[in-house]
Amino acid sequence: MEVCASETALVFPSRPPFEHDHVLPLSHLDTDRNLHVSFRYVRAYTSTAASNHPSDPFRVISAALSDALVYYYPFTGSLRRRSDDRLELFCAAGKAVPFVRAAADCSLESVNYLDEPDRYFVDQLVPDPRPEEGLVTPFVLQLTVFACGGYCLGASIHHAMCDGLGATQFFNAVAELARGASRISVEPVWERGSLLGPREPPRVEVPFEEVLCFEKGSSPYGESSEAVARECFHVRDGCLDRYKALLLEKSGVSFTTFEALGAFLWRARVKASGVPGHEKVKFAYSINIRKLVKPPLPLGYWGNGCVPMYVQLSAKELIENPIWETAKLIKKSKSNATDEYARSFIDFQELNYAKGITAGKGVSGFTDWRHLGHSTVDFGWGGPVTVLPLSRHLLGSVEPCFFLPYSSAKAGNKDGFKVLITLPEIALHAFRQEMEKFTSEQFGLPRL
Repeated sequence: MEVCASETALVFPSRPPFEHDHVLPLSHLDTDRNLHVSFRYVRAYTSTAASNHPSDPFRVISAALSDALVYYYPFTGSLRRRSDDRLELFCAAGKAVPFVRAAADCSLESVNYLDEPDRYFVDQLVPDPRPEEGLVTPFVLQLTVFACGGYCLGASIHHAMCDGLGATQFFNAVAELARGASRISVEPVWERGSLLGPREPPRVEVPFEEVLCFEKGSSPYGESSEAVARECFHVRDGCLDRYKALLLEKSGVSFTTFEALGAFLWRARVKASGVPGHEKVKFAYSINIRKLVKPPLPLGYWGNGCVPMYVQLSAKELIENPIWETAKLIKKSKSNATDEYARSFIDFQELNYAKGITAGKGVSGFTDWRHLGHSTVDFGWGGPVTVLPLSRHLLGSVEPCFFLPYSSAKAGNKDGFKVLITLPEIALHAFRQEMEKFTSEQFGLPRL
């Protein structure tokens, strides 16, 4: 299985979106050091047949992208550091978005529609800029056509530009134009400094210093030579229902899938990684604040609109406590999601940014992609059958966990969902053993 790139086209806005070079400010959520990374993901589409469109998706999407960049011209800009080390976006006339055309010598079916991806193959489907390249060119696309006629659209987007919801808003705009719309239905809103800027004077009502660290001059993700592996694990509905029923019986509390399964996975990965008992470990996830803040963010706001939430325990507590107690802590942490929490996080960034805020060590990042609306991105041949994240860096974690739906191209995969785990290779065997406790039909449920 090989992927060969044939050209890199530069896609310019179809008409000049502005007259003068200028700088756009970013919000304090955009400039959070944990977001000084590019996030990468790929959408897979099965066919370009049976459509009124021309059969060349590269040409169709290039033209729609060109029109969309009139509205979303910041994607043609470059990120640069200010004197205080925060990022800002410099927009100059005549800039473009690189769009790579590639081909794969296999069918999507032969690679299982990327449902259980081969690590080395899928990494060829998405551009992977080095950190400084990601600042200069924060948005790069790659379209790979498969031998079967299907294609994948891979994107690398610097996280300071937007989060996953903001990126989906943009791709929906491109898709609308590709399907023949004369204009986009949701106008983008920038105004990042005013809508999510610090208060005057800033005040912090949440003890973030208990979970965040000050490490001036260091990267939140550091450099590690440790080999890591990416693997999908299957979560069947029956196992999950029995597990959640047992937690309800033991605790008297009803848990969501994210709370219940998150607690199990967190404990399993910490146990498999052999973290010393006295060390602090953190469960990290994001809360969407678009409707939470007062006033709510406008519909077209496409910057980072999530704040991190943390649950912290010692490794010994996490492994030895009943798992429903951990699930309770995750559930309880959601009650912190308020306007005050979000504003305090922004103000904490304002007051302490120069100290080098990171999430520290022992972070396990979790995110749920099952209901994010990725299937709406239809360029005229139907929505994607698979959406797959490739990023290793999430919420200060170098070992992220994603809850993902099965590929819709496979009719038999309607039972449950999959969990994409990134772990050091030396810990993966022990983690598999923990997961076997969850999925084993013989034992039914994990030892709790």
